[in-house]
Amino acid sequence: MIKEMTCVACPLGCQLTVELNDKNEVLSVTGNTCKRGEQYAHDECTNPVRMLTTTIKVNGGSLPVIPVKTSAPIPKGKMFDCMKVINSEVVDAPIKMGEVLISNICDTGVDIVATNEM
Repeated sequence: MIKEMTCVACPLGCQLTVELNDKNEVLSVTGNTCKRGEQYAHDECTNPVRMLTTTIKVNGGSLPVIPVKTSAPIPKGKMFDCMKVINSEVVDAPIKMGEVLISNICDTGVDIVATNEM
C-alpha cells in the first residue's frame, strides 16, 4: 500500500510517499529532504501522536475557562477519550501556569497542565 502525506517535522513541508506492507510496516519513505521526515513518516504510520490543547472550566476565576495542554504527545486514538474527561472537569481558582490539573489522563502517562494563570 502507498500512503501520501505532508511532513510537519520542519518548515519545509516535504511531500512524502510511504510504502507499507500488509501489516502496516514501513518499507520505504521517499520525498523527504532530511532524516526527520523519514522518522516522522515511520511514527505517523505506526504510532501517530498529537499534542492536545483545549480549555477546562474554572470555578471562581476571572474567566470561565483556562487554557491547558498535554505535557507530552498522546496517542491520536485517545484524543476523544481525553476530551471527554477534560470536558467533565471543573477546577478551582487560583491556578498557576504549569500546574497539573489532571494527572495521567486516560492512563496515557501524560498530564494536563495549565498554560496560563488565573
